Amino acid sequence: MQAYPPKLMDMLTGLIGTPSVSSVSPAFDQGNRRVVELLASWLDDLGFAVEIQALPGHADKANLIARLGEGEGGLVLAGHTDTVPCDPELWTHDPFRLTEADNRLYGLGTSDMKSFLGLAVEAARELRTKTLKEPLYIVATADEESSMLGARTLVASGRPRARHAIIGEPTGLRPVRTHKGILMEAIRLRGRSGHSSDPALGVNALEGMHQVLGEVLRWREELQAKYRNPLFKVPVPTLNLGHIHGGDNPNRICGECELHIDLRPLPGMDLDDLRTELRSRLERLLADSPLKLDVIPLFEGTPAMETPADAPIVQLAERLTGAPAEAVAFGTEGPYFNELDIQTVILGPGDIDQAHQPDEYLALERIAPTLDLLEQFIISCCLAPAR
Repeated sequence: MQAYPPKLMDMLTGLIGTPSVSSVSPAFDQGNRRVVELLASWLDDLGFAVEIQALPGHADKANLIARLGEGEGGLVLAGHTDTVPCDPELWTHDPFRLTEADNRLYGLGTSDMKSFLGLAVEAARELRTKTLKEPLYIVATADEESSMLGARTLVASGRPRARHAIIGEPTGLRPVRTHKGILMEAIRLRGRSGHSSDPALGVNALEGMHQVLGEVLRWREELQAKYRNPLFKVPVPTLNLGHIHGGDNPNRICGECELHIDLRPLPGMDLDDLRTELRSRLERLLADSPLKLDVIPLFEGTPAMETPADAPIVQLAERLTGAPAEAVAFGTEGPYFNELDIQTVILGPGDIDQAHQPDEYLALERIAPTLDLLEQFIISCCLAPAR
């Protein structure tokens, strides 16, 4: 006789109680395999065909692709298993222990977004007694909070193959069909240090960076004049000057200076094109300068996402929630699922205001509506799919 997964609260306790921080800093970075193995065991009990997909170069990190039913089309319920790092001393509750208090579930990942994965398993609990006309997938990824390597590994493998996807990022149960992308670049200038009493003894990288800053801000003005999307609260692409460091002493000519920028492009703005344009502008600016220029991606970047307003999954999400599909500024794995030709909506029970914060929580009142919504999506996409 096949076993059943644990009760929902026990699943959430297990997910939150299994640390899976991902970070660009090796000091904080952890694997996620223990979380994936928990989910795999529960879904195996429900009769899903379960695949644990290794991430290249990371023995302790993996994706989970679980399928119930056969054929083409169907629905993906997807989420990432990793969390951001946290500062436990700033929390009222233990971030790695599910705590129920004040009609809330506290813990790292309750809102963003381990809880959604437990809710997806719970919504699928009774499906083995039903005949699916199209398959249901539950997909859990690694490293969304750092490198997006999990989502990029899915794309490289060409799986899953489905028609629709719901990604349970924190949206307050309101559907999202479009979001901005993320591009983070380091701009490094190398000159030559020397004694500050004679400028001819060196090449001042800090003075060169003053020119670069002006050019970057001019580029921002041009981008914001050229691109605009009224769906977004901030309707233009943003470009933030987030970090700068140069030199080591006031009586020494600055030999190196580095600037980090964050660019949030709108849908329709290509990351490679933006990188090429930035480098070309700065190379032209410094063409007659003895300074050496490097423009270095801080990570591969996340494309903007846009699922058409008339896509069936968008219209279904609007009908089931009673809310129009929105646009948000934060990034998700949505564009990678769209790249797999899966029309995708972002929709989850958490709130983005809770994400990446001390005392992250999920309101208990969100659990029943989320389960109802997921069951309705499964019925519409897998049990009685529209053609």
